[in-house]
Amino acid sequence: MSEQPQKTNLMNLSPRELADFCVSLGEKPFRAQQLLRWIYQFGVTDFEQMTNIKKDLRAKLAQTCEIRAPEIVTQQKSEDGTMKWALDIGGGQMVETVLIPEEDRNTLCISTQVGCPVGCAFCRTGYSGFNRNLTLGEIIGQVWRASTVAGFSHNEEHKPISNVVMMGMGEPLLNLRPVMGACEILLSDYAFALSKRRVTISTSGVAPIIKKLAGKLDVALALSLHAPDDALRDTLVPLNKKYPIAEVLDAVREYIAKSNANCGRVTIEYVLLDGVNDGLDQARALAKLLRDVPCKINLIPFNPHDSSDFRKPSGNRVERFYQVLYDAGYTVIKRATRGDDISAACGQLAGQVKDRLKAKNGIASVQI
Repeated sequence: MSEQPQKTNLMNLSPRELADFCVSLGEKPFRAQQLLRWIYQFGVTDFEQMTNIKKDLRAKLAQTCEIRAPEIVTQQKSEDGTMKWALDIGGGQMVETVLIPEEDRNTLCISTQVGCPVGCAFCRTGYSGFNRNLTLGEIIGQVWRASTVAGFSHNEEHKPISNVVMMGMGEPLLNLRPVMGACEILLSDYAFALSKRRVTISTSGVAPIIKKLAGKLDVALALSLHAPDDALRDTLVPLNKKYPIAEVLDAVREYIAKSNANCGRVTIEYVLLDGVNDGLDQARALAKLLRDVPCKINLIPFNPHDSSDFRKPSGNRVERFYQVLYDAGYTVIKRATRGDDISAACGQLAGQVKDRLKAKNGIASVQI
């Protein structure tokens, strides 16, 4: 008996690819807009329910296509309302996704890789190792699954998921094409229709890709810096040995110069590690380092986990570090810890990574 041909998962297609796919079926490109609305604004996966699509096309789509997001394996809710999902991506592996509810927004933190190849010293994800990149469907499917819980956005001015940050498992710029496709869906008026200022890519500093993206992709950019000098950053963020701070900041300046989403400023993420990078001299060095980089600074007190010996600094140490930067004229935010009771806070995501590959910290296979 011959095997049935594998169906095309429409979640693996960007808006432009979906339009091309519709044309390949002998249809007009506008059919892609209809499909995007049904999938991402109404959450519909049954082609028969797509009532404004002609019947013969619905039948053809049902025979050759599917709409499939990763399945939720576990769901946890923190005392502060933060929700974390573990999603099955096959092969006995899972990635984690976090929804952070706030008074004026609902922020979804999504993953882009199974594990992470960068291996930052303080990050639980990096300790887990790295297996593979996520597909477009596995990335945008996290947003879709979260929407089945939080709500879809059709006919609503206030979007149930108002912000999406690629700050979960993985380095987004080492999985570029699926990440760019996911951004297209997040920004499309026919899909999630988010503002470009409400979609954020967080990177540990893949300098050549940041430069190449300048003028090609316009979403908010966050740089995970974590140290004011190369010597310390080499130990905390191994990618720094390949792309040192000066090269990364030069790329960041080029990106934000061509961006509307960033309002002229990059977000600098700085995890404070007790006795490691949180001293007053280091705060002054950071203020000096960033004087030519239009930015706002997010200070993130380390969130402890069982894979690390680093410690969370005291409130007084955080406040002193903050004050140095504030007095130097920077916009500084002390990020409140959310979801740490369910290991959903920054740096705590682990998922389940099997058959780990050796981290290469390279970009040879990344193309635009």
